Amino acid sequence: MRAGGWGLVKRLIKPIPIIGSIFALGLAGYEIKKKGLLPGAVHVGLDVTPVVGTAKNVIEIFTGDWIPDKPSGNSAATNPPQLKAAGS
Repeated sequence: MRAGGWGLVKRLIKPIPIIGSIFALGLAGYEIKKKGLLPGAVHVGLDVTPVVGTAKNVIEIFTGDWIPDKPSGNSAATNPPQLKAAGS
């Protein structure tokens, strides 16, 4: 509940021109860590551009992130499923 509420607050604040730019700069490190260096920098750059960032964030409220997060270290490719013993 708390994490979902925080995501909603971020999505609602970011489209506000001046406040959204300051908010996006404050979250720049988090976004770059989450998305990777180049995609994160592009994401933050678009967010802090007043008209472009506002339009991008309003659209993302309905469509989700345009720039995906980098794959986490806990993906199925790095952690194959465990086989269950017969009869258990």
